[in-house]
Amino acid sequence: MLWSAAGAVTIAFLVALEIAARRYGMTGPLTHQAREVIFAPQSGPLLYAGMALMLVVLTWRQRFIAVGAAVGIDLVFLLVRWLAGASLEFGNGALWVILGCAVIAVTRRTGPERTLLLKGVGLGLLLIAGHKTGDTWLLITSKERPTVLDPYVATADHALGNPSWLVGQFVDATGPVGSVALHLVYGQLPLAAALIALYQLRNVAVERRFPGHHLVRTFLVIGLLGPAVYMLFPVVGPVFAYGAEGGRWAVADLWPGTVTTIAAPHPIPFDTVTPRNCMPSLHTAWAVTLFIHSRQGSRRLRYAGTFWLVATLTATLGFGYHYGADLVAGVVFALTIEAAMRAFERGWDAGAVRLVCHGTLVFALLLAAYRYLPLRMAEHRWIFGPLLLLAMGSVIYGYVRTTRRWQPKTAPAPLPEPQLAQA
Repeated sequence: MLWSAAGAVTIAFLVALEIAARRYGMTGPLTHQAREVIFAPQSGPLLYAGMALMLVVLTWRQRFIAVGAAVGIDLVFLLVRWLAGASLEFGNGALWVILGCAVIAVTRRTGPERTLLLKGVGLGLLLIAGHKTGDTWLLITSKERPTVLDPYVATADHALGNPSWLVGQFVDATGPVGSVALHLVYGQLPLAAALIALYQLRNVAVERRFPGHHLVRTFLVIGLLGPAVYMLFPVVGPVFAYGAEGGRWAVADLWPGTVTTIAAPHPIPFDTVTPRNCMPSLHTAWAVTLFIHSRQGSRRLRYAGTFWLVATLTATLGFGYHYGADLVAGVVFALTIEAAMRAFERGWDAGAVRLVCHGTLVFALLLAAYRYLPLRMAEHRWIFGPLLLLAMGSVIYGYVRTTRRWQPKTAPAPLPEPQLAQA
């Protein structure tokens, strides 16, 4: 019943987004995904990542057949596109295999086997749909919010030492090598999530059930709730509001060479194309979630999670996509949602309620401070800067302390009974 209710809510949400997108003359997530059955996909790696998640419910023999079928279908599509002179994109085969497994589940499976296979198909499609839903959400934010609040966040960012300007100059100094590497990390975050999720779900085919909590659940909830905050606090980022990417809409061409001056902030008009997707930084939230879930893996996986977190934070600031204040809000946002998802799986207790309420309150206070106290924050940076970090640190500390209590405790081995001395 829970899976059915979640599926119904997801479908209703996708239909609502499709209708909203049609109002602006755009295609929504459902249309995008339906087109990729035949037409060239926009993101082949994402489609294969979705198929990989679905494969966790199959046996090794079935996995080899599925992967071979996906590659074979893609080769046929590539040959046709090459003969037609079209762009050589791949990924249709992965989508065909996912849909084919859905048909097999309905027509050839029964009972728990059907349910498990449909869960696998749903998981793969949700990863793909989540990415496309985010794209539609971003387009809607650019249409619905003609003004942005970048001057408020840029002013408040003085309390943190203007990290986007500092890291932006560092990335510029690394040249094309550093830029290409960071772009690769920044753009392939869904693929990294799929790899960690595959590690967490590696035993599903043997145990014939999914674990109560895994990475994909938190990823999807973050992607669902984050754009709603974008509508409340529209921000485009320093590279657009204060850099060359903003064109005639930019306040000035300052980023990353010249730091903005402290002045009374005000909303500024912006174009109807650039997404208002800065507050909070969802890339930061997702990278934090990756880091948390990688802690349960091998040493290599833990190193990979740490690397992805550091590289993502560097990219979000170094490319001018976010302010430092966005990252602080993103960390609080991620930990609050992750705590709620874990509590939903294991049951709510007093510690979980306190942690989620504390994280929600801190997040709301951060947004209120950025909006109504930016000038004071900039003028008294030695007070507000540590306060911002302390607020974020309190949520981190609360999360670590609470989740450690949730870890199963191993009982000490019983001591051997003393043997009676023989007379």
